Amino acid sequence: MIPRATYRFQFHDGFTFADAEVLVPYLDKLGISHVYASPITTARAGSTHGYDVVDPTRINPELGGEDAFRSLSEALRARGMGMIVDIVPNHMGVAGGDNAWWNDVLAKGQGSAYARFFDIDWRERLVLPILGEPLPATIASGALAVEQAGDRYEVVAYGEHRLPIRNEDQAIAATDDLATLFDRQHYRLASWRVANDELNWRRFFTINDLAGLRAEDPAVFEANHALILRLYAEGLIDGVRVDHVDGLTDPAGYCRTLRSRLDGIRPGAYLVIEKILAPGEPLAADWGVDGTSGYDFMEQVAGLLHAPEGAEPLGELWAEISGRPAEFAPEELRARQEMLAWQFDAQLRACVAAFVTLARSSPECDGLTQGMLHRAIERLLWVFPVYRTYGTGTAAPAADTAIRAEARARVERFVPPGEAAVVDRVLGWLAGEGPGDAAEAVRRFQQLSAPIAAKAVEDTAFYRYGRLLSRNDVGFDPAHLSTSIAAFHDAMSARANDWPHAMLATATHDHKRGEDVRARLAVLSELPNLWRDRVARWQALAAPHADGVDPGDTYMLLQTIVGAWPDDGDLAGFVERVVGWQEKALREAKLRSSWEAPDAAYETRCHDLARALLASAVFTADVADFIGHIAPAAHANSLAQVALRCTVPGVPDLYQSTECADLSLVDPDNRRPVDYRRRQALLADGGDPKLALTAQLLALRRAHPSVFSEGAYTPIAVTGERAAQVIAFRRSLGEQSLTCIVALRCAEALAGRDGGFPTGWWGDTALATGERVADRLQLVPVWVGFDG
Repeated sequence: MIPRATYRFQFHDGFTFADAEVLVPYLDKLGISHVYASPITTARAGSTHGYDVVDPTRINPELGGEDAFRSLSEALRARGMGMIVDIVPNHMGVAGGDNAWWNDVLAKGQGSAYARFFDIDWRERLVLPILGEPLPATIASGALAVEQAGDRYEVVAYGEHRLPIRNEDQAIAATDDLATLFDRQHYRLASWRVANDELNWRRFFTINDLAGLRAEDPAVFEANHALILRLYAEGLIDGVRVDHVDGLTDPAGYCRTLRSRLDGIRPGAYLVIEKILAPGEPLAADWGVDGTSGYDFMEQVAGLLHAPEGAEPLGELWAEISGRPAEFAPEELRARQEMLAWQFDAQLRACVAAFVTLARSSPECDGLTQGMLHRAIERLLWVFPVYRTYGTGTAAPAADTAIRAEARARVERFVPPGEAAVVDRVLGWLAGEGPGDAAEAVRRFQQLSAPIAAKAVEDTAFYRYGRLLSRNDVGFDPAHLSTSIAAFHDAMSARANDWPHAMLATATHDHKRGEDVRARLAVLSELPNLWRDRVARWQALAAPHADGVDPGDTYMLLQTIVGAWPDDGDLAGFVERVVGWQEKALREAKLRSSWEAPDAAYETRCHDLARALLASAVFTADVADFIGHIAPAAHANSLAQVALRCTVPGVPDLYQSTECADLSLVDPDNRRPVDYRRRQALLADGGDPKLALTAQLLALRRAHPSVFSEGAYTPIAVTGERAAQVIAFRRSLGEQSLTCIVALRCAEALAGRDGGFPTGWWGDTALATGERVADRLQLVPVWVGFDG
């Protein structure tokens, strides 16, 4: 069952299935067809997101358990609505002693029935980097103890981690010789600081609490998906969104298997994947999926709102203030180099070792040394143009050919003299060409390139590069400030042909800035000179409080304050929200602080600056004045996002709360409680323009579903003096058609105004159909009409 429109809920013990059930009438009235649920299986106790699953075989009791889930599903069914759930096949939560599969592995080692479930190198004991200091010091401090739990003994670390003891050692577990006891276990307790260099199991990115699963193993697949398949068989869910598909050994094979299992129960399941697509990267058409969960659309529509003319002046301003590069590429390269040399060193060495073993299996590769292979692999990962390729070691999809060619061209300047042939050999193995069994080596390369792209780019470089923060978000390409109207039309036409049911997202649980933060900051790309003047004024106000604060961090703070400035002007809670963002931003950037070694003194200086600015009447009054000046243009951008998300080919997804203004920051700020009473009241009285437009367009989708799910997408040419500031298109099926006209990049006309566009501003701008744009967009930035 293809959804008409989805609404994402983030479930946790403070927002349960019962809480969602109360809101079903509201969602129905809004025009939603499906709830899109965050992971519902049992996560670590107290999880606020659900991705640290500890038991995929049962529904999380903290959310209400299976009975409450059934009740929610039945409430949806009673209104002709449905449910899509998020699943996590790539990893499990392994901290705190809650995961029975992991505990069995710790207790029995390779003898555990679950030993093959996790991606572990068993050539040595499983490394557990959970200690705050080396093992002898931890024992001496008394932070480790052996306690009796029922009829067994277990290790307790810091009163939090509970670890099983081998059956063979239960009789001697009460001994005082902890070092000897620990030396006999299937795991090696170690300081958390050794994880980057010594971890011998695959983790999710750099998170030691999440262990990678071997979803390619049929037994693992069945155990991990039994509940979800049962819920689908019972009609309680209509499909799934697959989290982090690129972390899997074989994403294509996994998706095809999942599609086959779902279709074997009942054809027509909705299946989308979390997949970050690089610029120009197509989604494979033969995986059996309905598309992505929408990061690609979020990038496309965000780029459309930005003016290309702002790229150079904003880049110059950033470089002038921060002393860092005006372009994104140098920041990305440096971040990739640092992450490979540090947080992914163990994975890199394991990858190289696999290629060394492969090379030594064939006389053809005589002379390929470990050092040569290390340099080739490392440098390819510095410049790899996408998250990953999809080779199996014996073959590779045709789409990978262009990716390997691009990687070869990019790496050329980094290849040591005489070692180009080594790079070519590695790329040949990725293509499924060359001697030996390359499956393991290719697997390791592909499962390393994906987290390097995510961690180095999105979780490091995005926090270092500040040309315009609205272009630094999940799946975005900060190197390109703007997307042209023609490119957007091309992308939407391709969606209509190839992925008519993919999700259309403009906000997610992972976004770094809410959709209306980005919409407001996009206005700055149209007004770079005005922005420069205001920044200079605010820098002067900040100077007395900014001693010892990097100017680049101050500039990012100013952008954040402007972007997320609360509509109601209530700054009491805003201050602490900004400070929370600031802490995460500084630590993710890893320039002056980090999660591993927080610089409390530097962070305090930054926090003090934020608090001082937001306590300054002069500063806050000037910011409020600036926000008021650009507000009409920002509002137009906000409505443009709504209109495009709800009318172009695909399934519009609303992240919880975003039917009204979304001025959130990075998680956990974007997971704050939602005031649904207010939203229900606003929907009833039409008092919020964004909510009203959303409801209007979703009502059209409900009344004419086929036009949106099957209709063609036809760009409408625009002529005249403002042709570059309007996008128009038609969705049509048979005699029915919808026309959408949206104003773009109109700060020149709207800034400082109330009541629509200045008389005569549109001039002779007209659609190829003969309609004058002024007849449609004089008072509003969006016009949608339906015929038939």
